[in-house]
Amino acid sequence: MDDGNTGPRQSFATLRALVTRFEQAPGPTRAIIWAISAGLLFSALNMMVRRLTLELHPFQTQFLRHLFGLIVMLPLILRAGWRAYLPVSARGHFSRGAVHTVGISLWFIALPHLALADTTAIGYTGPIFTMILAAWLLGETMRWDRWLAAALGFAGVMIVVGPRLAGSGGWYSLIMLASAPIFSLSFLLTKLLTRHDSPAVIVVWQGIAVSTLSLPLALWFWSWPTTAQWITFALAGVLGSAGHFCLTHSLKAADMSATQSAKFLDLIWATAWGFLIFGDQPSSATLAGGLVIIGATVWIARRESRRIRQAAASAS
Repeated sequence: MDDGNTGPRQSFATLRALVTRFEQAPGPTRAIIWAISAGLLFSALNMMVRRLTLELHPFQTQFLRHLFGLIVMLPLILRAGWRAYLPVSARGHFSRGAVHTVGISLWFIALPHLALADTTAIGYTGPIFTMILAAWLLGETMRWDRWLAAALGFAGVMIVVGPRLAGSGGWYSLIMLASAPIFSLSFLLTKLLTRHDSPAVIVVWQGIAVSTLSLPLALWFWSWPTTAQWITFALAGVLGSAGHFCLTHSLKAADMSATQSAKFLDLIWATAWGFLIFGDQPSSATLAGGLVIIGATVWIARRESRRIRQAAASAS
């Protein structure tokens, strides 16, 4: 006889099996899944932050977004004890935080002044910079298929945003473009930090570093947020910390260059949020470009998984 608990037990067993399968997957596969999850969270975060920058000064928005990202981590810190979150090198985290602060400052300055299509197109130059820096500074192997997947993903993005590029951003377009290689350097430093610190420690210290470094300019341009804005900042803190947690796991699980094509899926998430929240209908260009992006991501994920299996078979 069914005692009423069979359904929940089966659901829990299914979930547990999926988690186990994920943990046993090759590193590049797990890295790409983590990267896709991070993109989904960041797309929702960016939607909130863009609205806030139209209402408050970008420097204040930047500070409060990262402060709340740190605040939402406090229950985990209190539960484990602050010693569990001591890094191997606080200097390394503040160095990475300084780089990230510069990049995000440029991003926040340009964000309110650019059309969404321009912002999207410029932002997707990031994976190319990341792959170049990973090869140059980390010595990662730049295989032809990784370059091809990144190029196809970028081509998919241009199919979507190309017909709508306004080109009216002026100097703000250059400011947004300048943030892309700086963010890539920040991600590279994060990759180095994953060698000796856990993702949770890295996320906490990012909040500490960026909040501390952003505070002076935030105070200079301060205006008191409304209740609705405080609530939005709290939600942004949850999304930001969760997104960086996924991103750090992605960087820890595999080479940076192996996951960069997944970055282009962010455009799909942005389109989905636009449809669900604002009722925006995706154009034929969005659908066509989305197919190219998804195809590139699935293709490189399968190749990376096959490469891992072949290496394991050769070693045995």
